[in-house]
Amino acid sequence: MISFLLVGIGGALGAMLRYGLQVQLGTLANGFPTSTFLINIVGSIAMGLLVGVLARTTPQYQDEIRLFVAVGIFGGFTTFSSFSLDAITMMERGDYMLAALYIVGSVLLAIAGLAMGLWAVRVTA
Repeated sequence: MISFLLVGIGGALGAMLRYGLQVQLGTLANGFPTSTFLINIVGSIAMGLLVGVLARTTPQYQDEIRLFVAVGIFGGFTTFSSFSLDAITMMERGDYMLAALYIVGSVLLAIAGLAMGLWAVRVTA
């Protein structure tokens, strides 16, 4: 139960942080989604820093910190950071083909899924 609370509270904080930054940065600049772009990059850098720090620290509370910060805060802030971590983990294991499939498949299928969802709503409207 505590795991769900850590993820939930962290997720709420991450989502509020993302919204606050989007309000401050604006969502589009000359048609480019600047805030989303920057949030995804900052989230990925922060995820790398967190994972690196956790790897060098004692295991006490690592699971709780990972759930609260990585899954919760960074998950609410951006899921791109988790996607980036998964891709790098596969590459570090030497699973380059699997990583490439994951990267290309995730991007293409996510975009296709969103397009299909929009299409389904527009057709039934």
